[in-house]
Amino acid sequence: MYESNDRGISPVIGVVLLIGVTVALATVVAVGAGGLSPESPKNPVAFDLAADGSEETITVEHVAGDPIDVEELTLTVAVNGEQLSEQPPIPFAGAAGFDQAPSGPFNSASESTWSAGERSTLSVAGTNEPTISSGDTVSVTLAVDGQQIAALETTAD
Repeated sequence: MYESNDRGISPVIGVVLLIGVTVALATVVAVGAGGLSPESPKNPVAFDLAADGSEETITVEHVAGDPIDVEELTLTVAVNGEQLSEQPPIPFAGAAGFDQAPSGPFNSASESTWSAGERSTLSVAGTNEPTISSGDTVSVTLAVDGQQIAALETTAD
């Protein structure tokens, strides 16, 4: 028949196994949730835009954030919502639609890294349409590897 000592072990073994399964499951969930944590965001990048209608110049300043490789940068300029017929091929030393070489990082003779605190000025040629006049709205879109990083707008002085 049954001995009274044999039946008392069964509940103890069951509880130990249940605790072991619970600890193992909690470990798997904790490790899995830790692997799903989002990456820390990169430093946001900030720019400042200025336009001079009398000189037909556009100045873009890298105000804050990570340095940008100008070799990967594209710049699109619009005046009163209409894109310039000739866009600047960043970096460049001389290009159709622009007078002189740009200053700063947009100049092909400069370093290819554009860091915070640096500014670059483009001089739009009178042959580039539309021209920039005082009071015009000038928009500049900056993209790196095809991804927009900034959309800037100002009123020309």
